[in-house]
This record gives sequence, C-alpha cells and structure tokens, in this order.
Amino acid sequence: VSFKINKGETFAVVGHNGAGKTTLSKLMMRLYDVDEGEILYNGINIKEYDLLKYREKFASVFQDYRIFAMTVAENVLIEETDESNIERATQALRQSGVYSKIETLPQKENTILTREFDEEGALLSGGESQKVTIARMFAKRFDVAILDEPSSALDPVAESKMYDNLMEGTKNKTVIYISHRLSSATRSDNILVFSGGRLVESGTHDELMTLGGEYCTMFTLQASGY
Repeated sequence: VSFKINKGETFAVVGHNGAGKTTLSKLMMRLYDVDEGEILYNGINIKEYDLLKYREKFASVFQDYRIFAMTVAENVLIEETDESNIERATQALRQSGVYSKIETLPQKENTILTREFDEEGALLSGGESQKVTIARMFAKRFDVAILDEPSSALDPVAESKMYDNLMEGTKNKTVIYISHRLSSATRSDNILVFSGGRLVESGTHDELMTLGGEYCTMFTLQASGY
C-alpha cells in the first residue's frame, strides 16, 4: 500500500469487508503500529511525534460509537460545559443535522442522555445518536478527519445532508472517510480501492468508472439497486 494525501484533500476509502480499510485508519492514528514500511506526516515518521500531540491532530468518527450518560453538550465536547463553550456544541449539533431533535428535549443541550443515572434521561434513536457522535468531530479543532462508516445508522436523506455539511465544515481540512455506500465517494477528490489488504485502484470517480475495474463493478452493482 502506497499513496500520498495532500493537505485539504478529501479521500474515500472503499472495498469489500475485510479489505483492510479500518486497519488503514487505525494505522494512520497509531492505534496500531506498522510492522514494516512507514507512515509519514509532513514528511516525518509518525513514530517520531509525541503520541498524544499527534492524535490531537485528528478528529475521528467510528461506526462503533458510544453515547455517554452525560448531557448532550458534554457528549459532544467530552468536557464540562459552561457559557464559554456551549455555543461550540450547539453549532456542532447543527452541522451534524441533529439540532432540530435536540431542541425538542426538555433542557435542549443540557438534557441528560440515557437513563443509566437519570430516569428522565432522553433516549435517542440510532441515527440521532450517530449524529451526536458526528457532532464531536465538528466541535473539535483538527487537521485531519477520519470517518469510518460515519453514516451506517442514517437514512439516505440524512446521509446526503451529513456529507453536504461535512464538505462545508471541513474546507481546507484533510478528510479520509470509509464507506460501503459508494454514492458518498463521488464527492471526494480521490478514491482508494482496497482488496485483500492491497491498494488495487485509485483515482477520481470518473477515472475509475472509465477504468472499468473493481470500483466500477461495485458502483454499478449498488446503483442497480436503486
């Protein structure tokens, strides 16, 4: 596997289950370390950076997200909230597309989620919960966003709106997202196609469709279902 991402570019990583997409994302954030070869960030091996400072560069959304028994705002910011940061949480909730739901809760952003510690805590649907976790990314100051199946619990309309907001809210940021829904890949600057732990194709949507290879086969198969 060898490729280069320039600052500000949006990359989609696609492929069948087990192709190595999630492993790639975890290697990039040093949740795993590479066994051979190297990953460079600004031309420097990522193992040479202080680990915590390196990870601060990233905002991530994984498909196995968690909602905590805290307020909505605290779930977004992952810190105590007050007048100095509550607006950042609110704006992030708007960008993720869930604020219309949060407005209906008894105390809006200050409503406790789950009923683990509060019998009157709010229970969100799977899609709403995923949008709250996506809001964590919008609330964070980051250089690189990595999203692994960020829309797995969203319906197609909500997914489309989420990607519109993502593209608007991450201008001049580097974005790498993994998705089985190839409609989202058409919005990216480049597409990486993985198969069996190898990078088998790369290029824009139009280039890969013209190539007529693995990506074209997957995209055409999905499109035929609509």
